[in-house]
Amino acid sequence: MADSERLSAPGCWAACTNFSRTRKGILLFAEIILCLVILICFSASTPGYSSLSVVEMILAAIFFVVYMCDLHTKIPFINWPWSDFFRTLIAAILYLITSIVVLVERGNHSKIVAGVLGLIATCLFGYDAYVTFPFRQPRHTAAPTGKGVCVSVGGKGVAERAEDKRKGIS
Repeated sequence: MADSERLSAPGCWAACTNFSRTRKGILLFAEIILCLVILICFSASTPGYSSLSVVEMILAAIFFVVYMCDLHTKIPFINWPWSDFFRTLIAAILYLITSIVVLVERGNHSKIVAGVLGLIATCLFGYDAYVTFPFRQPRHTAAPTGKGVCVSVGGKGVAERAEDKRKGIS
């Protein structure tokens, strides 16, 4: 048992560090940290607004683990790109509304800081939603099979040039 744990730990650590260096990994880690800081600020001033930060921090941590452990390929019945897109879009909208309400109410310094950080979180979650939008992802194109039609604009096509070359015509 100890030998299998020792052998799997470097692979797990490598997967964690490899994913945390990607753009998605950096975004998710930044979301977790920012939600934690906003949670601390809201807890110091108005605990009623802290539930948004708790929920978003937990969801970001879940998605971080899912992507880090490559579980999104092992659980195919969940559409992970759309789930992540809607998570970030809803978070951006809710942080925007909450931040505006908090900044309009005016309160102590930690409440104002939480409101400003909420606006920053709105930008971060909005950027993450933009990056993870599924239709923006590059799609796979069919590999050429050699059986398709070759068309050339402004001259002879590939097939016509090959035929001319075979006949000795330049």
